[in-house]
Parts: sequence; C-alpha cells; structure tokens
Amino acid sequence: MDIATRVYNHKWKIDPIIRSLIDTDFYKLLMCQSVFRNKPETEVTFSLINRSTSVPLARLIDEGELREQLDHIRSLSLSRGESTWLRGNTFYGKRQMFRPDFMEWFENLRLPAYHLERVGDQYELTFEGKWHEVMLWEISALAVLMELRSRAVLNDMGRFELQVLYARAMTRVWEKIERLRQIDGLSIADFGTRRRHGFLWQDWCVQAMREGLGDAFTGTSNCLIAMRREVEAIGTNAHELPMVYSALAADDTALAQAPYEVLSDWHDEHDGNLRIILPDTYGTQGFLDHAPDWLAGWTGIRIDSGDPAAGAEVAIKWWQDRGEDPQDKRVIFSDGLDVEKITELHGQFAGRTKVSFGWGTLLTNDFRGLVPNDGLAPFSLVCKAISANGKPTVKLSDNPEKAMGPRSEIARYKRVFGVGEQDHIDVLV
Repeated sequence: MDIATRVYNHKWKIDPIIRSLIDTDFYKLLMCQSVFRNKPETEVTFSLINRSTSVPLARLIDEGELREQLDHIRSLSLSRGESTWLRGNTFYGKRQMFRPDFMEWFENLRLPAYHLERVGDQYELTFEGKWHEVMLWEISALAVLMELRSRAVLNDMGRFELQVLYARAMTRVWEKIERLRQIDGLSIADFGTRRRHGFLWQDWCVQAMREGLGDAFTGTSNCLIAMRREVEAIGTNAHELPMVYSALAADDTALAQAPYEVLSDWHDEHDGNLRIILPDTYGTQGFLDHAPDWLAGWTGIRIDSGDPAAGAEVAIKWWQDRGEDPQDKRVIFSDGLDVEKITELHGQFAGRTKVSFGWGTLLTNDFRGLVPNDGLAPFSLVCKAISANGKPTVKLSDNPEKAMGPRSEIARYKRVFGVGEQDHIDVLV
C-alpha cells in the first residue's frame, strides 16, 4: 500500500476516517454486550477531554469537516460480512462470544446524535443516551479527531515530501520491531486504535508487526483490522465499567462494592483470558486489599497507570498472599509504552509471571520530530463517561494526573477507597 499517495490524493468520501462500526476496539464490543445485558436503562453522557491543552484542536480542525466525519459515522451499520464474523468467529477459544440478542440489536444500530460546540481553541463534543448506544462513540470520536489533526498538518505537503515522511516513519517502526525481536518470549499486541495517526497507518503497523515478530505478535485491539488481516482480536474491559457502576451507587457502602460488582457481572459472561482485572480505577493497592477471594483465581491483571513496575510488584505479592502462583498469572502492561520500557519491564518480570504488552500510541502514532515544530507529535486526548443517570463519574487512577471528576466527588472517592498521597507522573499519551 502506498500510503503517501493515498494521503496526497485524499478524498475523504473514498477514504473516510471511520469505515465501519467495528473499526473500534474489541473490548468496546465486549463491554457493550455486558452493558446491554446488565444496565440497559442507564443514561450516560460521554465527553471529549483534551489533556494536552497546548494542542488547539479547534484552530487545527475545520468544524464543518469534523461534522461531516461524525455524520458519516451515524450513517454506518454492520455489513453482512462483519455480522457473520462476529457471530461465527472464535474469540479466545470461545465460539459465539456475542449472544444472538445482542447481535440482533447491534445489526440494527445507528449511533445516536452528538453535540458539538467550539469553546475557545477547543471543541466541546458530547454524546448522551442509553449507555450501550453512546459508549460506541468513544473510539470513533477519538480516531476522527486524531486523524483530522494529522490531515491538517499533512495537507500542504507535496507528494515527495509525503513519501519521505512515511518512509522515515516506516523505518522508525521497523527499527522498533527489530529491537523487539531480540526479546525472548515476547508477547505483544496492537492497542493503538484510539490515538492512531490514521486507519491506513494502523493497518500498516499491524502488518509490519505480524511479519516482523511472528508468533510474538498476538493480535490487534481493532476489530476491523483483525477481521481483514485474519489476526486475533484482543481486549477485555476498561475503566468505563467501574466508573459508571460507581456513579450509580446509592451510598458509600454500595460505592465501595461497585468495582467488584462490575467483575461479578463480567464473570457471569466470560472465562479464560477475558478474566483480566483492571484494578487502578480507584487505586490498585486498595482494590486488591479489599478484593473478594474469588478474584485471586482470575487469569491476570492489566497495569494501566502509575509506575508499571510497582503495580506489577503489588499484583505479584497479592497473588502470593492469596495462595496463587504468580507464574500462572498474566500481567498486561498497557500505559505509555515504547520499546525501551517494554524491554525493561520484560527483563524485570519474565519468569516471575506471564508478561504481555498492549502497545498503543507510540506504535500507531509516533511521528515525533518528523515534521517542523513537531506538529505530528502524539498528544493526550480521551473521551470518557462523565455522568450516569445524572450523577458525575469519577476516576482516581494510580496517577493523579489522570484523575477526573468534580473535586468534592474525588475527595469522597479517595476517602471511600482509602487513597492517600500518590506520585505524579507526566502523561504523554
């Protein structure tokens, strides 16, 4: 694929940013089915949050073009081939991962309306409605904004300039892959959909990873690419579930139990590798200290904030204290990874536990230093559930730089979950 020529000759109606409702992360569909079953009447609001305020999205991205892309997404529905893949494929060794009632609903889905408003140099973009409907906007909205920002920077570049740019970016990715080849026993997947440079680029990165790493490359979080390239779709669950369940809690006692209620509902639906704990929404240490015994029997843990090595050590000690062998468990690192950190963490924990990596933004969007003024450098953009049934959501994280929610509610959650002082870690992506 000649990406540079496709970019130079760009006509978005031929190359829309979002090509399919399954151009999303696999865990979104898994969570959507869980919400469809367990919380079908919950009303949720999602909102765009640009943590990198130095990136003026409203000055870079034309509002009309943004609306066109969002309207295009609302026109999408599952194709017959996509439906067949979801209904009939085997995921994590399980056939019919998606139940017939969920699939019937999904096949008839059109995404609900959005609200877009320019506020200064940023966009206010929100989605309101039934949780299982609006939640599917998250990945699409992020991918649209990230790619429109890329297109704005690339728009005035000539054909040869683009060819050189992509040649340099491809060389950078391949050099990273060559370094990863040296890691014995590596297990790594693409987690880069939400902040990718563009769909074509993510697709190229997946193909490069598959060719360059062989069996060490375990798959991609992107369902459309997984289907087209015949690789595994990878994913479990995300902070969204405990954030909304917690917002629905009637009192502090119910709030303290909400993160475990999430996993109880999840346990009813899944087994095997899908039984991965994401413990950091309200602090990893407190979550594990108060976790019910049955959670110790789950497959593993995903580390997504704070000091990753410290988080893995906490998990290993917790398993040992609960009579579990850490060597039988899996630790998935997924926060801000690049080759140096992957190499370091693998060297530190291989042999002590099963180590895996979900490599995101710095796989699918590392154009740092390749254009003037570093205009393609990745930045931290999220789209989060900010309220549920009219009550605000809260995320504490193991890094206070990632915390979100009203101050009074953050203070309440810290008290309920016993979160004390935390180390501040700069958020790149």
